[in-house]
Amino acid sequence: MDWMGTHVKPVVDSIFYSLLGTVILLATFWAIEKLLPFSLRKEIADDQNVGLGIILGAFILGISLIISSAIRG
Repeated sequence: MDWMGTHVKPVVDSIFYSLLGTVILLATFWAIEKLLPFSLRKEIADDQNVGLGIILGAFILGISLIISSAIRG
């Protein structure tokens, strides 16, 4: 195998899958934000709802792990 296939392809694949995972994560977050009957930003920033912030962080970590596992195969 040549140098390009050995060194460049894994880097390009990593960048592509990182971007794909980020887009999927943001789309999922956007969908959840639209489905909730209240504003996440207002609840966390203005009302200082720590519990909701913890749940949101756990949600992001969980979706990130699912996306990572799906991309790895």
